[in-house]
Amino acid sequence: MKNKFLKYFKRMIISIGVIITVLIVVIVLFINLSPEFGGKATDEQKAFYKTSENYKDDRFVNKHKVKLDMSLRDMGKSLVGYFSPQPKTTPKEDLPVSKIDSTNIAEYNDKTRLIWFGHSTFLVQIDHKNILIDPMFGDVPAPHPMLGSKRFSKELPIEIEKIPKIDAVLISHDHYDHLDYGSIKKLKNKVKMFYTPLGVGVHLQKWGVEKERIIELDWWQDISLEGLRFICTPAQHFSGRGLTDRTKTLWSSWIIKSDNENIFFSGDSGYDDHFKEIGEKFGPFDFAMIECGQYNELWPDVHMFPEETAQAGLDIRARKIMPIHWGAFKLAMHSWTDPIERVTKTAKELNIDIIVPKIGESIFLKENDSIDTTVNDKWWQTLE
Repeated sequence: MKNKFLKYFKRMIISIGVIITVLIVVIVLFINLSPEFGGKATDEQKAFYKTSENYKDDRFVNKHKVKLDMSLRDMGKSLVGYFSPQPKTTPKEDLPVSKIDSTNIAEYNDKTRLIWFGHSTFLVQIDHKNILIDPMFGDVPAPHPMLGSKRFSKELPIEIEKIPKIDAVLISHDHYDHLDYGSIKKLKNKVKMFYTPLGVGVHLQKWGVEKERIIELDWWQDISLEGLRFICTPAQHFSGRGLTDRTKTLWSSWIIKSDNENIFFSGDSGYDDHFKEIGEKFGPFDFAMIECGQYNELWPDVHMFPEETAQAGLDIRARKIMPIHWGAFKLAMHSWTDPIERVTKTAKELNIDIIVPKIGESIFLKENDSIDTTVNDKWWQTLE
């Protein structure tokens, strides 16, 4: 009896070992063979990164010390919360989407217009140019559909194939919900130039974008495109697409500046004094798109809580703010309407002008113009 048990135990151990080995091999092959994970910097590129004040010990760093590594216990809590059902983390029905056709976009040449695609993706039409910010048009923000939750809306304001010529794409960092392989592959031949923080260009090159069409900037550096000025500004976050490339590329916020307008895009960021510094150097801003969503007490340094979103709007001296990084994906455990309910409440208390459009609605900017806001409609409440 004892011998039979030992034989059974040995077989079980061997079987478990085989399964673990196979899983490791599959994961390694998946990471190394799947293009979604992007590229890696060459020794020459790493040597260039070392000239940046934001690059230390072969990694990019935040201005202040930021906790990026969770304990095993916190990691477990995070994974359980993400993959297990949570009340109201997704809407009970698809979010409403305002459709816009390609002819309307191609022929538009009036005052500055922005169109939100949910989460952090925008089309900005300014000075007769089309600018895409963080183009994520995919269904799932992950390297494989089984590794993430689906988009809250079945449709987009316009399908990616129908988007006309794009003069510039601005990318804030390389996380999957901001830099999407499938979207870049479909867009790349329509785009004149790509602008990214340091290091992010390696992914674009891996996906077939020519080096000549990619410009990488460090914090506080800027570049001009036919009268428009793009300024790469700080954020407090991190980067990475695989298991070993965390903080190997830089993250940022962006400023789009024309002769008449000044627009701020926060990217992903925890709250810190960089917002005041940006406001002092480049404010006031006519319009600011500021992160508001995917927060948790387990990672307070790298994502803002809604009350901090409103405060950041004050810090950068924005005339109007729009909360972003919500309304598309479940990436945290809070209810999907928690960000918008809390930020609108705080904005009212702080006397901040806030706009909350539906996905696909046109937002028009012009000096001294008022921006129609849907805050009073509270359209999201009918979908809770």
